[in-house]
Amino acid sequence: MADGFLLPGEHQLAEEFAVSRGTLREALAELKRRNYIATQSGVGSIVTFDGMALDQRSGWAQALADTGALVIADVLRLEAVTRPDLLSRFGSDQFIALDRRRRTTDGTFVSLERSLMPASGSLESLPRVGLIDNSLTITLAAYGYIGAGGDQWIGAEPLNEVDTELLGRPAGTVFLKALRTTYDRRERFMEYVESLLDPLHFRLHLQFGTPK
Repeated sequence: MADGFLLPGEHQLAEEFAVSRGTLREALAELKRRNYIATQSGVGSIVTFDGMALDQRSGWAQALADTGALVIADVLRLEAVTRPDLLSRFGSDQFIALDRRRRTTDGTFVSLERSLMPASGSLESLPRVGLIDNSLTITLAAYGYIGAGGDQWIGAEPLNEVDTELLGRPAGTVFLKALRTTYDRRERFMEYVESLLDPLHFRLHLQFGTPK
């Protein structure tokens, strides 16, 4: 949608995405927070994204934009899965699994993500309807899941045999490994993701104390 495009009304959008008006308003509020849209009384929501890269504050993937690299995400898997090993941790063993591999325009694979979301409510339809704008963060926001907190562990380790093949790297190549669990503003579990990151393309930033 071009800069200045007027979005359809809330009623039409809610019907199109099969969500409640409350969920839709949360998604619009998140898009407004990221400067994708602006809202004018009596007019509606207008696209303000001009095609330039924006800081979405949606996780480590933004680090790629800082390198100036154009990155393409390939979806390797989007399906419902059963994970009995996670039952005690998340209170359910039913999840939606999304595996994505990112590559630069020269074909170099720079990351591999394996995400798990709860297979509950409207998210059960995700394997059938797919992602919105190829973005998991925007998709989850549209379904009422907006990240508010969680935890992340970061380390480094050699790629295993399967990941070596998926990423096209020699055996023993060391990648950064990030494990992140995210909960939404209602304290609901929304995503668990394992990310393997090429250290040549990613940097990790920790901020502490009072921001200056």
